[in-house]
Amino acid sequence: MRRRLVVGAAVLALTTTIPSAPAAAEPVAGLPTTNFPLGEPGIPKSAAKSLAPGVGYFTLRHGRPQDGYTVSVVVKGKDFMSEANAQAQATAVQMAGLEPVIVKFTRPAVADHPAGDYFMVRVGSWPLDRKAEAAEVVKQLKDAGVSAKVDFQGDDGFVTTGPWDVRVIVVDPHTFRGSYQASLGTSVAKREKVSAMASAAKALAAVNGGFFDIHTLPAFRGDPTGISVVGGKLLSEAVAGRVGLVLRGRTARITELSSSVVARAADGTTAEVTGLNRVPKQDELVMYTEELGRDTPQDDGTEVVLDASGRVTAVRGSGGPVAPGTRVLHGVGAAADWLWQHAGEGTTVTVTTRVTDLRANKAIPLTPETNIIGGAIGLVRNGRTSITASRDGMANTNMILRRHPRTLAGVTRNGKLVIAVVDGRAPGSTIGASFFEAAELMRWLGARDAINLDGGGSTTMVIGDKVVNRPSDGVERGVGDALLIIGAR
Repeated sequence: MRRRLVVGAAVLALTTTIPSAPAAAEPVAGLPTTNFPLGEPGIPKSAAKSLAPGVGYFTLRHGRPQDGYTVSVVVKGKDFMSEANAQAQATAVQMAGLEPVIVKFTRPAVADHPAGDYFMVRVGSWPLDRKAEAAEVVKQLKDAGVSAKVDFQGDDGFVTTGPWDVRVIVVDPHTFRGSYQASLGTSVAKREKVSAMASAAKALAAVNGGFFDIHTLPAFRGDPTGISVVGGKLLSEAVAGRVGLVLRGRTARITELSSSVVARAADGTTAEVTGLNRVPKQDELVMYTEELGRDTPQDDGTEVVLDASGRVTAVRGSGGPVAPGTRVLHGVGAAADWLWQHAGEGTTVTVTTRVTDLRANKAIPLTPETNIIGGAIGLVRNGRTSITASRDGMANTNMILRRHPRTLAGVTRNGKLVIAVVDGRAPGSTIGASFFEAAELMRWLGARDAINLDGGGSTTMVIGDKVVNRPSDGVERGVGDALLIIGAR
């Protein structure tokens, strides 16, 4: 009979002896005076700086390192699995002459996704200065045919002492005389650094925006994976019901959004434009604007070029430029047939665009001062934690429970915009945050509504023209879009 190994539990990480906390720091004006919501109770070490009237910049540090390294068995690219798989992998580890521990943990439920129990198979525990020893165990397991990797235990999402490095910008619209802007840089299709976008706009400060599509054609991997409105122009369609940050002048609002774009031919027939400035799928009609910044994709589709009045100036194959002042309708399959039948050269096609605030159930005026950043995950709604991981396409253990660098945006009851970046993936220095920790942080900072923007290596905060946080890639990464704070002019 195969020996059944003792199953450890995630509470192993919860019951570790924690030394006494260091002496509490004094709170800085403009920050909460209550205990920091993550790690041990206490006021974080902090500093404050005014960037402009109504714009405060804060740095916070809290906690201390205690987590070390371990070795995790990997099956099909994941370090967590079913109990049966964990038992089998633990036996393989034993056969390699090592002593495994099976760790059971629960991925907590979120607002739109249930909890789940999973198991990890781990070997050993080493302090931060002995990572090389863990790497030797990985090699030993590999030689025995067992896939494994070195993991920093602080990434797990279990109870920890930190530490955390956090940077926060708070904008009071009652005092601030500037405005908010979204930026896609010089091109929707390509990625650009936040610092470059901030510099081009002469911004006071900036952070990275929402997620972007890394699974499309390489030339289009700056395309936001959700709504983008820049200067009142819809440049990327909404994922219906996904949350976003609506910016109008000095006002900010978080809400669920939808968008619609409809093309109406001169003969009265209509077709839904299902995508903007992205690679089309079969039978889709996609519209490209001059902000695309490159030629349209090459496929077997058909394109019609519209001038500023909507007149069709050309019918052509795919893969052409989008000249200034024009738009291009690109159809594939059935959508290409519609263009051939209803959008001949010299005719007129009227394109109607609408963006809807689903909480208010009304259209958002697409005026020049309107900017929207999407590609986000809901964290806080009406002052309560409400993580919408499933609706926003992130219902998995890695995103919900594990710690990563985070870029967060929230709005307080009295309309202040709160932006926070939490650096991570730096064992011993700063460990990032889970979705739950990110929500707690934003609530502590006073946000009534808050969202999680793109994170990981994308997390970037720029003050003036300088990156002030520590991107986890070691260098600043190009991203799809950015949120800019523009000073009074």
